Amino acid sequence: MAQHIGIVACSAEGAALCYRTIALEGAKLLGPHDHPEVSMHTHPLAQYMSCIYANDWAGVAELMLSSAETLAKAGADFLVCPDNTIHQAFDLVQSRSPRPWLHIAQEVANEASRNHFKRLGVLGTRYLMEGPVYPEKLKAASLEHRVPGPEERQRINQIIMDELVNAQFTSRSLAYFQEVIRTLADQGCDAVVLGCTEIPLLVTPDSSSLPTLDSTRLLAKAAVKKAVGSAQNL
Repeated sequence: MAQHIGIVACSAEGAALCYRTIALEGAKLLGPHDHPEVSMHTHPLAQYMSCIYANDWAGVAELMLSSAETLAKAGADFLVCPDNTIHQAFDLVQSRSPRPWLHIAQEVANEASRNHFKRLGVLGTRYLMEGPVYPEKLKAASLEHRVPGPEERQRINQIIMDELVNAQFTSRSLAYFQEVIRTLADQGCDAVVLGCTEIPLLVTPDSSSLPTLDSTRLLAKAAVKKAVGSAQNL
């Protein structure tokens, strides 16, 4: 049997995309309508944001660990979190977790290396673009990165928190993302990380002037490969 995947969710739209992708990718490997067993748990996004606004990453870690414990009791063999921003608390979680994790930025770095990209533009919440999650993983993979300027970071964060997490996807916001991506291309980026799990619901590969690294789907695909690979290797 394939391993049981536990999803530590944060925002609804990103978690739903992760779950859908696991189901679709599972069918490709296991056959029609088949996929690894999946359980998901989430505390309200408001609880996470209260901690983030207070720069309380220990509080974020406690919420993640609470979900991890719930999922372990439900039978999950390993865990994924389809939210880039809260990976800033990952180091506070990993050693105390009842189950091992895949790291979303590591999966993005792996894919970038497979495609021989050299310099990535990173898009996400303001906390993600200004935080250590991607710089650490990309540097370890010998990848350069760029982020938008302060005004662009603020506007992107506003679009994410006011629109995307609420399933609002407008042509005006897409046009703004496209403009930012063109600027990153002008700075020598050869791909762009969609480092908020809702961004791929707005920015598609066809609408981007740079190749996209869809963090949500890359994490979900890696989870399926891990879950199914464990069964195939028995």
